[in-house]
Amino acid sequence: MLINTRAIVIQSIRYSEADLIVKCFTESSGLKSYLCRNILKSKKGKLKASMFQVLTQLDLVANHKDKGTLENIREAKVNPPYQEIPVDVYKSSIALFLAEVLRNSIQEEEKNEALFQFLEQSFSSLDQTAHFANFHLWFLVKLTQYVGFYPNTSTLEAPFFNLLDGDFQLSETNKYCISNSNTYLLKQFLELPASESFQLKLNKTQRKNFLEMMLLYYELHLQGFRKPKSLEILQQIF
Repeated sequence: MLINTRAIVIQSIRYSEADLIVKCFTESSGLKSYLCRNILKSKKGKLKASMFQVLTQLDLVANHKDKGTLENIREAKVNPPYQEIPVDVYKSSIALFLAEVLRNSIQEEEKNEALFQFLEQSFSSLDQTAHFANFHLWFLVKLTQYVGFYPNTSTLEAPFFNLLDGDFQLSETNKYCISNSNTYLLKQFLELPASESFQLKLNKTQRKNFLEMMLLYYELHLQGFRKPKSLEILQQIF
């Protein structure tokens, strides 16, 4: 079936000498993997390898057989083209990290418009904003809403956050209950839009500690979730 859909590149892997396997999260069909033949050698084809950098947003015309095999892209257009993510070392490092988080987090091979719109808006915001040092932390908190373990905010005033249950509570009930600066930051990120997350003035140690807490939260709630390999690079930069 020929499909017109928006898509966001999650991963691009070289396959043989000239091909790419590209994994995208599509607006129409959730996760899809495509085989782009001869894209690394051909200079005349409609598809260019540069179109498939991680987090790139695309308009696709694709042939979806929906049989669990690699699909085929007929046409692709970068829309919108990022201005800063490809050339800014800090933003590109965030992009690599978040793409890896998404590969470990999104397991749906079905349509999820709310998640797609969140990703679309978030990555456009990352490209455009001048204040992004906290962006990846904010993103990790907000993504939980779309992958099934958003913290229960009905008891937000309680001092402890239970990483295992995703609840704020009055007392410590297991080893995954925390009541420290990370708890405070989590409450702040839950209430702030991306455009205001920069208002939280954090040093390198605070960012590192909060990031490690959030990755543990993901590990507790997503089977098979692994810490991104790009984590070390990200921590060095920020």
